Amino acid sequence: MIYTGGTIGMMKNSETGALENFNFEKLLEYIPEIKEFNLNIHTIAFAPPIDSSDISPDSWCELVKIIYSNYKQYDGFVILHGTDTMAFTASALSFMLEGLMKPVILTGSQLPIGALRTDGKENLLTAIEIAAAKNDDGTPIVPEVCIFFHEKLMRGNRTTKVSAENFDAFKSNNYPLLAHSGIELQFFKNNIRAYNPDAVLTPHYKMDPNIVIFSLFPGIQPCTIEKILKEKDIKGVIFRTFGSGNAPQKEWLVDALTNASKSGKIIVNITQCSTGSVRMDLYETGQQLLKSNIISGYDSTVEASLTKLMFLLGEGRNPNEIRHYMNSSIAGEVTI
Repeated sequence: MIYTGGTIGMMKNSETGALENFNFEKLLEYIPEIKEFNLNIHTIAFAPPIDSSDISPDSWCELVKIIYSNYKQYDGFVILHGTDTMAFTASALSFMLEGLMKPVILTGSQLPIGALRTDGKENLLTAIEIAAAKNDDGTPIVPEVCIFFHEKLMRGNRTTKVSAENFDAFKSNNYPLLAHSGIELQFFKNNIRAYNPDAVLTPHYKMDPNIVIFSLFPGIQPCTIEKILKEKDIKGVIFRTFGSGNAPQKEWLVDALTNASKSGKIIVNITQCSTGSVRMDLYETGQQLLKSNIISGYDSTVEASLTKLMFLLGEGRNPNEIRHYMNSSIAGEVTI
């Protein structure tokens, strides 16, 4: 169990009322039910803990190192993480942990573990149960990176945070649940990546963050887009378009995107809608983007598109290779 930081590991200071990190090695004092699993659980905590708003590619690399160095000794891994960037971390790990065949379950909470109505206890206990769950033949039931939150197990790179106030804080809009926790823990095995006994874990540590996320809006001006696309340090753009991948029918927009693509910049078209897929061939407003050599992000989330592009750029792939892999499913992140 790896504690990175976040609300789940905080306690309220009785004098100031502020939330403060507590010594996570004392976890069993707050959740003694963990002992009933009869599992050998080893705990590692980031020192100091990191607020999820401060999570960076360096943090992802640290998680990859911890998992890789402990991979043979443990049946599964639970990562306790702040909710704000949990979906980014889950997506990144799905690409950085190539050949993963053990559960890596991220979870957290909306209320601190010490709060009377905390959701953290149930999330943590069930995440541990999932990480330890095995088939009759001894293979892990869920050999992939997931997020467990509020009774739902979701593929990590298909998940996004949708609420800052409700316990039901995460959704997987374009991919079905992997499991549901009610009176019983029900796995939907047809939705889970198949176990491959020949897979070998290959860690990756290079992520290139020279990417920008940009959303279209009515009335957007040429100078706004052109300034972004002409920035020499920007290597990729996650381009959030309307509907099924549509953009204004402006000649200056097509020219700007075409020139940026020709210069080697990677532009990925994903929809601003929470559900659905990019279909640039569907309407004339999308067909014009095809001429600009823009890559379809299909039904990918913002988090998965961003971290996948970071990963491919970090691997030193050339533009043609990146276009190929962006149009492929590497870790179940996209439906093609």
